[in-house]
Amino acid sequence: MPSLDSLDSFLFSLSSEFSSPLGYFIQIQGCVICLLLAFGWVAAAYVRRREIKRIRRSLKNGNSFAFICQDINELEHSNQVNLPRVTVIMPLKGFGEHNLHNWRSQLTSLYGGPLEFILVVESTEDPAYHSISRLISEFEGSVDARVLVAGLSTTCSQKIHNQLVGVESMHKDSKYVLFLDDDVRLHPGSIGSLTLEMEKNPEIFIQTGYPLDLPSGSLGSYCIYEYHMPCSMGFATGGKTFFLWGGCMMMHAEDFRQDNCGVVSELKNGGYSDDMTLAAISSAHKKLITSPPVAVFPHPLATDLNFGRYWNYLRKQTFVLESYTTRVNRVMNRALFAVHCYLSWGFVSPFVMAIVHVAAAIQFHYKGYSRDEMTYNFGGLSLVYVLFICTFLELLSMWNLTRIEVQLCNVLSPEAPPLSIINYNWCLVFIAMLVDNFLYPISAIRSHFSQSINWSGIRYYLKDGKICKIDRTPTNKDMPPVFTDLGGKHLYGRIGFPSKESFLSSLSKTFAKWRQPKRSE
Repeated sequence: MPSLDSLDSFLFSLSSEFSSPLGYFIQIQGCVICLLLAFGWVAAAYVRRREIKRIRRSLKNGNSFAFICQDINELEHSNQVNLPRVTVIMPLKGFGEHNLHNWRSQLTSLYGGPLEFILVVESTEDPAYHSISRLISEFEGSVDARVLVAGLSTTCSQKIHNQLVGVESMHKDSKYVLFLDDDVRLHPGSIGSLTLEMEKNPEIFIQTGYPLDLPSGSLGSYCIYEYHMPCSMGFATGGKTFFLWGGCMMMHAEDFRQDNCGVVSELKNGGYSDDMTLAAISSAHKKLITSPPVAVFPHPLATDLNFGRYWNYLRKQTFVLESYTTRVNRVMNRALFAVHCYLSWGFVSPFVMAIVHVAAAIQFHYKGYSRDEMTYNFGGLSLVYVLFICTFLELLSMWNLTRIEVQLCNVLSPEAPPLSIINYNWCLVFIAMLVDNFLYPISAIRSHFSQSINWSGIRYYLKDGKICKIDRTPTNKDMPPVFTDLGGKHLYGRIGFPSKESFLSSLSKTFAKWRQPKRSE
C-alpha cells in the first residue's frame, strides 16, 4: 500500500501534467463547448418565446382559438371545407403507460378538413392491436380511423414496413401524409398548423417537429432528456432546418404515390431508419425541410425507465449512423460520428481534470504545505473556476429553454393538465450530461464494429448501409426485451384493455376532457 506522501506526490504530479499546454487546451475547449451549447439554447429559446408572445397577443386581441390558428377567420365554414385531406399513419408496437393518452391526443385533433387515421401493427398478437381497437370503438362515427395488420418485414425495418403498408392504404384524395410515432402527444391544432405551412409553401418536402422529454426521475430518463436537448437547437429554427425527427413527419402524399426522389424504394429496399433515409434523400435532391415553432410535443418518459433501457436506446441511436443511402451520405455520417465522439469526450475530459485539480488543491491546503515546498502549478485550478462558470451558464440556458418549451406546450394545449419543470433535478441533469457524453463514443464504436442491433426483439444486420438480414429467432445471449426503451411498453402477449368510457359528442365537453390520462385495466 503506497504511503500518503506518495499519493500526495502522485496527485500533485498528475495535476501538474494537466496544467501543461495540452491540458490547458482541453480545459479551454470544454469551456467553449459549454458556451456554444448555452448560446444555441438561448437562440432556440428566443424562437419558442416569440411564438408564445404571438399566441398571447392574438388571444388578447380577441382570438380565443389562437392556439389552433393565427387568424380566427380561418375557422369559418367556407375556409374549413376547402382544407386538404390529410392521412395520419402511425406504426404501433406494444402498449405502455402513456400510449392511451398519446393516442387520444392524436385522434381528437381539431383539424377541420378531411382526416383519416391509419394505425398499423405487425400482428394481432401485438398488445397495441387490442388497445387501439378498443379506443377506436369509443370514437366510432366521430373519427375516421382503422387498424391495419402489416405482417412481418423482410427487406426493411418493421417500422418502415408498417409505414409503407399504411401509405398503400391511404385515401386516394389525400394531399398530405403525416407520420407519427405512438409516443407523440399532439396539441389540438398541431395537424392544422403543419398543414397550413405546407399550403403556404408547396416547396416544402418534409415538415417535422421535436419532442420535449419529461424525465420520470431516474438517471436513465435524465440521460434521455440530456441526449435530446442539444438536438433541439436544430428544430427550433422556426423554418428551414437540416434535421429530421421520425416521430413527426408531414410529406406530400403524391411523393409516395409516384415514388418521387425514390422515397418509397429507398425506404423499402434495406431502409433501417425512416428519418435518416428521408433526410439523406432530401439532401441529395436539395429538398426543403422545415420545422414550425409550434411543432414541439410533450414526451413523458416511462416511470420505470432504468439505466439498462437508456443504454439500449443509445445503442440504437448510434447505430443509425451506420446506415446510409449514398456515398456522400456515408461520408457525412462518418464525419458526424467522428465529430460527435470528439465533442463528447472533449466535454467530459475537462471535468475529470477539474476533479484532480480540486483534489490536489484540497490536499495541498489540508497538509499545510507552503508554496515554496511545492512545484504545483495553480494555472489549471484557475481554469476550474472558469469551467464552473461556463457550466452554470450552460445549465441555466438549458433550464430556460425547457421552461419556455413547457410554457409553449401549455399554451398550445390549454385543456390539458399544465406541465411544469418544478420537479426537474438539475444535479441529475448535470450527472446525466457527463454519463451520456462519456458513453456515446463507446456505444458508437461498438455499433460501428458490430453492424447489427436488437430493436424491439428483432435483430437487424447491415451491409453497405442497408439491412441485409433480419433475424427474429431469439438466442440465450440476445433475448427479445419485454419492454421498449422509453415508454416501458409491453411488447408481447395480450395486455389488459384500456377501460371503456363513453365518448361525449358535445364539442365543449370533449374539449375539456378528451386528453385526460386514462388507465388501462
